[in-house]
Amino acid sequence: MAHKKSDHTNFREILKAMGLVFGDIGTSPIYTLSVIFLLTAPTQENVLGILSLMFWTLIILVTIEYTFLAMHLDSKGEGGIVVLKEILHSNLKKGKSIAFVTFMGYVGVSLLMGDGVITPAISILSAVEGLQLIPGMGHIGVDTIVIITIVITVLLFAIQSKGTDKVAASFGPIMVIWFSALFISGFFSMMHNPMVVFSLSPHYGIQFLINNGAAGFIVLSEVILCATGGEALYADMGHLGKKPIRHAWIFVFIALLMNYLGQGSYVVSQGTDYDPKTNILFSMVKGQVEFLYVPFLILTLLATIIASQAMISAVFSLVYQGIRTHIFPLTRVKYTSTHLKSQIYIDSVNWLLLISVILIILVFKASHNLAAAYGFAVTATMAVSTVFMLWIYTKQKSRIKVVIASLVFIVNVAFLVSVFTKIPHGGYWSIIIAAVPFAIIYVWTKGNRAIYRSFRSLPIDTYLVSYEQIYEAGKILPGTALFFTKSLDMIPPYMVHCTLRGGILYEDNVLVSVVTTDSPRGIQKLYVPEIADGLSGFEIQIGYMERLDIPKLLKETDIDPKVMFYGVDDIKAKKMYLKFFSFIKRITPNFVQFIELPYHKLHGVLTRIEI
Repeated sequence: MAHKKSDHTNFREILKAMGLVFGDIGTSPIYTLSVIFLLTAPTQENVLGILSLMFWTLIILVTIEYTFLAMHLDSKGEGGIVVLKEILHSNLKKGKSIAFVTFMGYVGVSLLMGDGVITPAISILSAVEGLQLIPGMGHIGVDTIVIITIVITVLLFAIQSKGTDKVAASFGPIMVIWFSALFISGFFSMMHNPMVVFSLSPHYGIQFLINNGAAGFIVLSEVILCATGGEALYADMGHLGKKPIRHAWIFVFIALLMNYLGQGSYVVSQGTDYDPKTNILFSMVKGQVEFLYVPFLILTLLATIIASQAMISAVFSLVYQGIRTHIFPLTRVKYTSTHLKSQIYIDSVNWLLLISVILIILVFKASHNLAAAYGFAVTATMAVSTVFMLWIYTKQKSRIKVVIASLVFIVNVAFLVSVFTKIPHGGYWSIIIAAVPFAIIYVWTKGNRAIYRSFRSLPIDTYLVSYEQIYEAGKILPGTALFFTKSLDMIPPYMVHCTLRGGILYEDNVLVSVVTTDSPRGIQKLYVPEIADGLSGFEIQIGYMERLDIPKLLKETDIDPKVMFYGVDDIKAKKMYLKFFSFIKRITPNFVQFIELPYHKLHGVLTRIEI
């Protein structure tokens, strides 16, 4: 009985992985080969070479890099580029190495957020373009396709605040149908030209690159599109676990491979009649069973919406990690599920994403144009991840993994160099989009360091001399007061101003410090009952992916505050970037708003800081 239950649970987890992890990489067949054959002639030799390159890209950059190398590196089951950065930090000593890793981590996070803008745009746009192949609808213009795409995109972002917990249950079954459709359509198409199976030999890929020289190298910049979304296998590991994702990837990989082989067979069958402007996947399916084309198009649209949803959720999660690790400004977070920690909604991020996606759709208007911008962010992120993995395995002295990671890194570099050719043709948009979160990270971290240097905190020992004199004088208020502070051994200026200069002391005064740990999960409470008469400490050590619920933790520790004091920074900045930091600080919620404390108990104390 236990064995059957375990199998049932595993199947459910695999099904969930299909819906939450593989949406992005699963919708790559819609546009990848169509874009590639805009750059190169659809000869049989070229088809075999390109299929070979795609097969080995999926093997090296997805299967080996993420399901093998990356998944051996986790922090309490969590994965992702932030986790890799934290693991590497723990293996390095302070100095230039730490600064370099931090910088590269910021670059990786920024590029992933840029990917979160481009994925919904290219996925939904490519699906809507399939309307042109419906009989009688070939006259649909580009503007109409753009309008339909924008309407679907707006609706997708509009429902984010409601939470995707309920509809997420349908994601897995829909994606299973999608991958099954990819496999079946690819299989029947491949039967017309079974020789495309020979493309699995690396010989054809190498031969293609040798024969085509620089042109063949440029084609690599589009081949990488077949691996977009591969990083989700590792990033979503904490939500589902390694095994379900690895098992689901086997099914997904076979379905993708079969469909690419089928598309290659279709191109070969078309010969000189092949029209590079048509979408290969849609034309192939329409040519097989025309009456099933519209249902397939609806399925495609659902798959692209699921892929976009996964990317939006990933951006929310990434921003939340950034907030908790102090690289992003505090923003209001809504928890949309009572049992799934990953289900969160961030209002400001949602609408900024929507505006960015609509802008990208209006600028590029067609999926094959957008493909020029797509791929750069993914390739650069993969390269950063590989550098981190290689570095970690070198530190751990794992020789076999160092060798494998080195080979993967070489392949990553080849792809990275090739995608630089995209920059003049729209690839610069990836850099522009990523530059926005990177600038915010840079300004926020530098500004916080400047505040820390100017923040004249008082050591606890020095503070206690004056505190004890005032407390012993007996001029105290009834009840318990909380004072938020960065650490229990340093008293912030606002508390000095409030308690020593203002004489506001209660019977029980509790210092509350929230420390974000390097681990993604875990919550530990440390209560220090007797720092001095009427003064105690409460430290909360919490993982950067955990939900922070201070009222609940206080209740568990039997602390019932009458009032809660916190500091409000009034920043006077001199340098331009610090003035921008001051502006961000003013328009974003402060600490107490972020964690949603009871407003009727809160008292903010203003402190002027010059930076």
